[in-house]
Formats: sequence, structure tokens, C-alpha cells
Amino acid sequence: MGHAHDYATAIMHRGRVPMEPVDFVPDWADRPRKAKFHPGAETLPLPEPRYGEPSAGPAGGFDLALLSGMLLDSYGLTGRRLGVQANTDLAALPHYPQANWSRGTASGGGLYPVAVHWAAGPGGPLTPGVYHYAPHRHGMRRLLAGDVTGDVRDALGAGAPAHASGASQYLILSVKYWQNAFKYNSFSFHAVSMDVGTVLQTWRLWAREPGLRIAPVLWFDEERLARLLGVDHREEGVFAVVPLEWAGGDRTAAGDRTAAGGEAGPGSCAPAAVRHRDRERSRRVLTFESLRRIHEATLGRAADRPAPGALDAAAARPPRGDDPLPLPAPATAPTGVHAALRARRSSFGRFDASHPLAGRELASVLADCAATAVGSEAERPGGPGLTSLYVFVNHVEGVSPGAYAYDPAARTLRLVVPGPPGPFLQRSYFLSNYNLEQAGAVIVPTVRTTAVLDAVGDRGYRLVGAVVGAVAQTFYTSAAAHGLGAGVALGFDPISHIEELGLTGTDEAPLLIMLLGHERSRPADFRHEIA
Repeated sequence: MGHAHDYATAIMHRGRVPMEPVDFVPDWADRPRKAKFHPGAETLPLPEPRYGEPSAGPAGGFDLALLSGMLLDSYGLTGRRLGVQANTDLAALPHYPQANWSRGTASGGGLYPVAVHWAAGPGGPLTPGVYHYAPHRHGMRRLLAGDVTGDVRDALGAGAPAHASGASQYLILSVKYWQNAFKYNSFSFHAVSMDVGTVLQTWRLWAREPGLRIAPVLWFDEERLARLLGVDHREEGVFAVVPLEWAGGDRTAAGDRTAAGGEAGPGSCAPAAVRHRDRERSRRVLTFESLRRIHEATLGRAADRPAPGALDAAAARPPRGDDPLPLPAPATAPTGVHAALRARRSSFGRFDASHPLAGRELASVLADCAATAVGSEAERPGGPGLTSLYVFVNHVEGVSPGAYAYDPAARTLRLVVPGPPGPFLQRSYFLSNYNLEQAGAVIVPTVRTTAVLDAVGDRGYRLVGAVVGAVAQTFYTSAAAHGLGAGVALGFDPISHIEELGLTGTDEAPLLIMLLGHERSRPADFRHEIA
């Protein structure tokens, strides 16, 4: 067993055995920037977004306006968070230098540490090169001019899926660890792995309506791509490569590399690397041994790509519990993905138990979450899912309070623990920003983490995080589409949940909790868009 097993164990027990460094206090005055900064780099504004109409079949591919819409709806800044609520950062929200901007994608602690790069090749709308998406300006910041898509394909390796090896446009997701570790230290790797999953799932949900495909690659030569992006692979992890099908674009299987920017050029054997580098704001950047070790353990290599079907051994187990209770047919969402992403928010302290969830509403969100997958090359199309869903019911019409296992095939709830779960939920929650008993239901996804690691190796920990992050993003988006309040939290004791659900001795790991319900009517808010 590799270090990922040790890290997974520490994450599960962190509520009882604190992770090192125990006495860590964030230095907020020296925090890093909320996004990368590349001095001297030209930023090209993206065009007015276009939102594809729902399609019954495959579309012709992305164009620049569609990509603009997907980036804006996922990681772009779409509004201010100024509503009166119960989270601990409320006092800072009205102050512009500390503004918390809303985005369609969820992020642990609202830190948004994922960097989106575009390796643009021939046949696209921009000069071939490497670009960084600047969310605060909604533009593409050019870091290198020249076609480096051959380098990306080489990093993906000979065994890459056909849609990846034949593409000419790639989005590359990386995480600069310090953007999260300054607050969460050793826990940060767990959090950012989920952040990558939330981004990927936002894109998958967004692209589904116009019939486009988002199928990320998670196994590749990570150090090679880090060099291309001009980052230290020990400080920034490259987590995913997303090939884009481009409308009218050339597809190539070879792709000659012509690097520019003064670091590699015609006749040069030096590997391509971006010319403009990110400049750190923090005067003091700390390192954490546990974070360093889990990063090194999960460092990607194309040769380690899992064989098809390898994850079948880590599939979710059949639902437990007795007395299956049929759920009503899922309700049809009144809004689409674009509107839901713009409406998405956390319901800190706003839940109202006097307005119970309808059974159809709970059924809709559960069905959406159960159907979620990352869509990576490690997951067999049509293969078994990796997540199980447990539901603590507080206030749902037609469902007695208790803890249930969800059966997605039969669309039923199976009783695991009878009785109101509110007191247990609140005891096992660390923070004060939610009263969990006021939520209509609390959904807990589990993954057989150790089984995934045994099946595909230590890099599988990134896949586990991505899967759970994808479920969380689906949950938020589905809740917003149905006009429901939602909240996702990591500040709970997983071992207590294992004990309560009778999972002791199994390999099912509860990794987050998801609160669903109706909010109090007419909450205090601020209309930033008309201020």
C-alpha cells in the first residue's frame, strides 16, 4: 500500500486525531492572490457568451462563444455574495478588497484554486499557443505563442483515448497548492481534489445541453505538462487534461510542435515552456510534509493508466437496509443548467424546517447525484458507479425521519436507522454555520476509497476526490434548478457517520455531507447588479 492509503486514513479520522500541524493558524494578511498573476502577459477578452440550445444529438463542436459561455458559467465571476447568512466570513463580505464573488462552480472554503489553461492548436480561433483563463477579467492570457499540442499528446502517452490523442485543442486543469494550503494546510490536497471534480462536472453538465462532450484524461506525464506550463511540479499539481472537439477544427494524430516565446523555437531541442510565469503575492510560502508526500504519491504518469474495467472491483456495493420505500417520480426542473449555475449558492443558516421537502424534489436530486460520474478514461462507459448515497431524512413529505440508503435502480429508500437524525447530525458537525436539523434532508455520498486505490494505484485518490466533487456540483446545480436551498460541508466527523450507518468493517468512506431543503422566505440580501 502506498502513502495515499495513509492519507485517506488520516482524512477519515481527522475529527478525532487532528492532522499536523495541529496548532496552525492562517496568516490572512499574507494570503496568496485569488487567481494567478502573469506580469506583462497580454489578455485577450473572450467574446459575448453563447449558450447552446438543448440538443437531441451530438453538436459540431465548440466555438469561441460557446467556450466563453462555459468558462464564464463555471469559473467566471458572476455576482457578489452579500446576503445575510450564518457563515463565519459574513463580517468581511461588504468590504470590496475582501469581496467574495459568486461562481457557478462550488469550491471548498470559496478559495477557487484551480487554474484553467488552454493549449490551443491549429484550426481554432486563436493563434496556437498556451493561454491562461483569467476569471477576474473573463479573458485568455497568452503565455506562449506556438503550437504545443504535440507536447500535450506526447504527455498523454500512446494509450490515451482516441478522442484525446486526436484533438487539437486542450483545456488543462492545475492546482497551485498554496492557494488552498495557506488556509487548510495538510487537509488541502483532499479539498482541491474535490475542487477539480466540481469544475469538471460543471463543464459536463453545461456541455450536455448543446450535445457536446467533456471526457477528461487523468493519467499522463504530469511533470512534462508542468514544465510546459512553467510551474514547479512539486508546488502545482496538474490534475486533468480535457480534449475539446472544435467546430470545423483540424484533428491531428501527430501535430508538429512549433514553440515560441523565446524559450524554444525552430531547430531547438529544448522542451517548450511558457514565457510568462505566475508571480506569488505571499511573502512567506509554507510547505507541509503531508501535502508534499500525497502529491508525490499521486504524481501522474501515462504508463500507469489503469486497464479498462480496473475500477469494477471498486464499484459501489448494493444498497443496504430494509423495507424499501418507493419515491415519487422525479420532478421536472423548471430551469436549465445556465440559469441554475447563476442561481447556485450555499444556504448558510437559511433552512426552514416548517416547509418540508416534497418527495418528488428529493427524488429528483437523488437521481441526478446517483447518475454522476467524472467520465475519465479510468471509468468504463456504462460501467458501475463508484458512489453510494445515504439520506438522513428530517422533514420530507411522506417519509418518516431516519437514515436511509438510496437504491438508484429501484428509486427507493431503504431504512437503515429509524428515528429523527437531527441530534446526531448536529453532534457530528464541527461548525456553527448550519443547523442541520432544519434541513429537509442531509445526503451523504460514500466511496470505497481503499478499493479504488487498490484497483488503480495512488493516483486514484485524485479520482476519488474528483468523483465526490462531481457529486457535490451536481447536487448544487440540481437543487438550484428546482429552487431549493443547498449546502455542502466537509466539517464533520466521518467516523461517527460510519458508526451511525453501520459501515464499520466496510470500506465505504463518507467524504462530505450535502444539506437540502427550503429556505426561509424573503431573506435579507443585496442587489449588487443594480448598486
